Amino acid sequence: MSSGSSSGHHARKRFGQHFLTDHAVIDDIVRAINPQPGQPLVEIGPGLGALTGPLKERCKALTVIELDRDLAVRLRRQVGLDVIEADVLTVDFAALAGRLGGPLRVVGNLPYNISTPILFHLLASSEHVLDQHFMLQKEVVQRMAAAPGSKDYGRLSVMLQWRYRIESVLDVPPESFDPPPRVDSAVVRMEPLPLDTRVDAARLSALVAVAFSQRRKILRGTLGRWMEQQGIDLPFDLTRRAEQVPVAEYLALARQPG
Repeated sequence: MSSGSSSGHHARKRFGQHFLTDHAVIDDIVRAINPQPGQPLVEIGPGLGALTGPLKERCKALTVIELDRDLAVRLRRQVGLDVIEADVLTVDFAALAGRLGGPLRVVGNLPYNISTPILFHLLASSEHVLDQHFMLQKEVVQRMAAAPGSKDYGRLSVMLQWRYRIESVLDVPPESFDPPPRVDSAVVRMEPLPLDTRVDAARLSALVAVAFSQRRKILRGTLGRWMEQQGIDLPFDLTRRAEQVPVAEYLALARQPG
């Protein structure tokens, strides 16, 4: 593994590139992932291959998704790598799981500037995923894992927790990267929960967006009005603020009748 400067490749700001260079942190991440031979493992944004090499040693075959053309060329020189040169937001993970023969284990040091869109893109394919391990901005991980009533609990918390068991497994300081990001980072583990097919995902997304649109106000004027418009007549305490409502109660509103 080499840093951006010594490899001759310089991090590109438009791709949000920060290359992991701390060997101890890399070892900790690979241990947390615990890849096994034969598992369909997919790495998003492998960059200079800091994680790619150790992961490939464990699982023998690895699929990587890389947008940067120069880095994709470098990666194709490695034996045992299936390189998909594409924007991850255009990749069909359900189809990829079918091609690779099983539920995917997805890993990556995600570009922080588009990490939330990537998480929502993967959400649509969560039933084709065994688990996900991502390096993210620590603040984002805190929001993902936040409990009701905390200042970090919001739309991201609800929309991810309805489909995943979420756990922060490792804090990573800025000096572990080249160039160092201006924020602290963390590795999060996301394990899909059994899919409740009664939940209308589109309705859940809409009602959560409405609920958190004015998070300092009680829900009567926002979600209450929306429930009336949708003809939803369920017992629900509208004297609370959005961040006080557990995920299970939002799911109850999003379930199909019957």
